Amino acid sequence: MRPPERVDVVVLGAGAAGMMCAWEAGKRGRSVIVIDHARAPGEKIRISGGGRCNFTHLDSAPRTYLSANPGFAISALKRYTPQDFVRRVDQHGIAWHEKTRGQLFCDGSARQIVDMLTRGLADAGAELRLATTVTDIERSADGFTLATSTGPLACRALVVATGGKSIPKMGATGLGYELAARFGLNVLPTRPGLVPLTLDPLQLERLAPLAGVAVEARVRHGKTRFEDGLLFTHRGLSGPAILQISSYWREGEEIEIALAPATDVFARLREARARHGRQAASSVLAEFLPKRLAQRIGEQETGAKNLADLPDTLLRAIEAAVNGWRLKPTASEGYRTAEVTLGGVDTAGLDSRSMQARHVPSLYFIGEVVDVTGWLGGYNFQWAWSSGWVAGQSV
Repeated sequence: MRPPERVDVVVLGAGAAGMMCAWEAGKRGRSVIVIDHARAPGEKIRISGGGRCNFTHLDSAPRTYLSANPGFAISALKRYTPQDFVRRVDQHGIAWHEKTRGQLFCDGSARQIVDMLTRGLADAGAELRLATTVTDIERSADGFTLATSTGPLACRALVVATGGKSIPKMGATGLGYELAARFGLNVLPTRPGLVPLTLDPLQLERLAPLAGVAVEARVRHGKTRFEDGLLFTHRGLSGPAILQISSYWREGEEIEIALAPATDVFARLREARARHGRQAASSVLAEFLPKRLAQRIGEQETGAKNLADLPDTLLRAIEAAVNGWRLKPTASEGYRTAEVTLGGVDTAGLDSRSMQARHVPSLYFIGEVVDVTGWLGGYNFQWAWSSGWVAGQSV
């Protein structure tokens, strides 16, 4: 058996966090190899933001992340900020724009971000090995030894940036969690996040005519609420507001939806009743809701009655149907369509200043594999940049 090839650092995963870490480690003079079983690097970057990559959010504060330890992300996010990454994007001549609410997108293709990362790590002397699988990893006296499909490797430091379970068709696996458990780190239960929610057959049948209808809505779960787009689908509910709340929702729990959160529905209906009593409630609702949705709610609550025939109690019922809609989704669409994975490597076993395992020197976990999950809108990419940068300063 041939002796292993020796390098300072091996990074498992050529995604956002892994390539960022390799770039930084290479800049510090470390010899680095990045390994990924995929045939192309940064595939999640490439498809993100509709192909334009929502590469960060200017408001990437700790409160925008979910974790068993919400304070864990503070150190990395403060040391490498959204503004730091924007400067890097600017330095590489990538044009960008702020789409809404602090979300930054490339003007052109998301491939520009992938190209920036691959060029950066190459210029720093790091090597990218794609279509390479890891079959075994062992602790050694001075680091780790790896058995790979391209030959054995030995490294002083091992960085696990393998991501989560979301979008398995792009090669997502649970390797990072398996490695964490193997080396004695606690792994918290995982579940899909930022994912559409599904409804039971009876609910779907009632809502079938609304498939494809979109509306600006406010969705609430407990004390958490998001106001953004909602989309009725053939399977249930989607859109940014639903994806956001899905990270907080659990099966068996209820969510509340306001389909016209900026409108006093009762007041609008009473005023219309006084002025145009022969008008249908659906006609008034169509002034601030999509027509199909307005007709559905109006007919469901009032049948064919005119406004003049509706007492205040029925107007209140219509108001509740619009802005107090309570329902229990049956499930989510799962990892197949989830944008992220909630849970993962327990942050209690990691040093927040370096991302190094507390009881396994020279072993690091970064990015989505860690129990830190951001909101929709560039927050998860910022966690990848920040955690990757921090680890790159330490390996």
